[in-house]
Amino acid sequence: MTPSRLKDPLLDRLFQAILLLQTEEECYRFFEDLCTVPELKALGQRLEVARMLEADCTYTHIAERTGASPATISRVKRALHYGADGYKLILHRLTVPEDRDNLRQADASL
Repeated sequence: MTPSRLKDPLLDRLFQAILLLQTEEECYRFFEDLCTVPELKALGQRLEVARMLEADCTYTHIAERTGASPATISRVKRALHYGADGYKLILHRLTVPEDRDNLRQADASL
């Protein structure tokens, strides 16, 4: 189900284009043209923050590892708990079981 506040023909076209990308190289080429470097880095940072939050890492550890501000970490946490489950969907698809254990161990050693 698509949230009505986001549904838009321009976004439909963008998402259709993204779904046509077939390789990581194609993603790099398309997104380099589409976004600024800071925009891309911010998106990557948010995904990593979400991954670390799902692994129960502390805000301090997340901030140290990613450079994310407390506001960004909080915003991602809110999306994880009250959002459209997009982070959860992709994190489930990306997760390697030992990743979670490695993050928890690194967090515990701080």
